[in-house]
Amino acid sequence: MEVKIGVQHAPREIVLESGQSVEEVEGIVAEALAGKTGLLSLQDENGRKVLVPTDRLAYVEIGEPTVRKVGFGAL
Repeated sequence: MEVKIGVQHAPREIVLESGQSVEEVEGIVAEALAGKTGLLSLQDENGRKVLVPTDRLAYVEIGEPTVRKVGFGAL
């Protein structure tokens, strides 16, 4: 699923494809915002890790899981 992270004072958002479920990502974001950790840490499908300080978070948008289509469809 696609996760978009808005960072304060940054012109672009961070976009990553995560293999985690919506509930897992939501739990990680909630823990980070509750002050248990000073960083929001998410990992994408390619193993790249994204760390964002929680005091700089503007928003986190969690997209719906995407179903990848294979083949040709009827027009």
